Amino acid sequence: METLWTRTARNQVLSDPVIPDAVDVAVIGGGFTGMTAARELLIAGRSVAVFDAGKIGAGASGMNAGFVVPNFAKADPVSVRAKLGDERGNALLRLVGDGANAVFRTIEEDGIACDARQTGWLNPAYGAASVEMLQARAAMWRDLGRPVSFMSAEDVRAQTGMDIYSGALLDAEGGTIHPLDYLRGLALGVQRRGGSVHEDQCVDSVKKDGTRWRLTMRSGATISAAKVLLCTNAFTSGVASRMGRSAVPLRVYQIATTPADAATVQRISPDGRPVGDTRQNLFTYRLDRDNRLISGGMAAIPFGAFERLGRSVAERLSTELGLPNAVSPEVVWTGTAAMTPDFLPRLYKMGEGWFGGIGCNGRGIAMTAQLGRVLARAAMGESMDQLPIPTRTLRPLPFHSFTPIVASAALLQARLMDKFVK
Repeated sequence: METLWTRTARNQVLSDPVIPDAVDVAVIGGGFTGMTAARELLIAGRSVAVFDAGKIGAGASGMNAGFVVPNFAKADPVSVRAKLGDERGNALLRLVGDGANAVFRTIEEDGIACDARQTGWLNPAYGAASVEMLQARAAMWRDLGRPVSFMSAEDVRAQTGMDIYSGALLDAEGGTIHPLDYLRGLALGVQRRGGSVHEDQCVDSVKKDGTRWRLTMRSGATISAAKVLLCTNAFTSGVASRMGRSAVPLRVYQIATTPADAATVQRISPDGRPVGDTRQNLFTYRLDRDNRLISGGMAAIPFGAFERLGRSVAERLSTELGLPNAVSPEVVWTGTAAMTPDFLPRLYKMGEGWFGGIGCNGRGIAMTAQLGRVLARAAMGESMDQLPIPTRTLRPLPFHSFTPIVASAALLQARLMDKFVK
């Protein structure tokens, strides 16, 4: 699928043609999670091979909007501690809170050219109730030592040109990247460190072979591995099926408009901060290196969604931001986000030395960086009880194939709820 990122990418990856006979760790899934895990394992001296069923970047990692946000979309510190207890909850909060810094550190360490800008992330409050919620949330993150503050309505107007907000949470460690260049940069780093990356290799089976695991590809190729990591997000092909069906797949549409003029950029994004507000049908935007506006949304009715969503998101950008000239979509694309029932990331253990992780819940860059690191720690023998992401029993969701219908109904309800917010 053509996206803004495929049009503007600078980094390229060549798939390794020869699959090794054996490695310490086989990583299934070549997105942010899998590549980050592979990088960590190679730095620690393990041999690694990464397998992707398609092309690197053809999944959610190459399809998102490039927001780097180090917090939860649908949870806050209080609810995390309530679910996990203080010790495990605080461990997860520290991990998630360092997510953006982890991404930008990796970019700097590996010299990845991906338009990285750590300018902060702005979360404007829509309605009085949202003000109180964000003020409390900002205070909770500050108590954990993070640079999170609450801005006044006047400051939000200066940052967005919008007068509908009553304030905003500002997370100083957030930012934006070119996600496909970042992913390809991770893959190049894996290869540079001696790992191998294999595209178009769908893993159909993982079976015990003595004390090791034998992976068999749809192509007929096989490999022996001491440990296996499953990093396939919402995909349900091959061995990814069971884990993919444990989360709700949400199809998200993204658009990039024609470039905005300099005066508009100065008015709506003077500091280059990405924006995502608190509405149920949230409004988001950011700029790319050429000042294209990037935003997205979901379709309550999937039929004809590409053309309809491209047009409606562009119209919303023009209306919300008061653009002097209506913008039009330059390119529209779509990807799938994985949402867990409790909106927290989770680990699974499929067998001795075989681990999986899922559940970025709308925070697909910062969260995947940390999920990959935790999976690498599991593969290196760290006790699951000591890891900061909770381990769950892998159970596919009942009636998984009907979850998109539920998501559509929830979107319609969200749009209705926003109309009554004051």
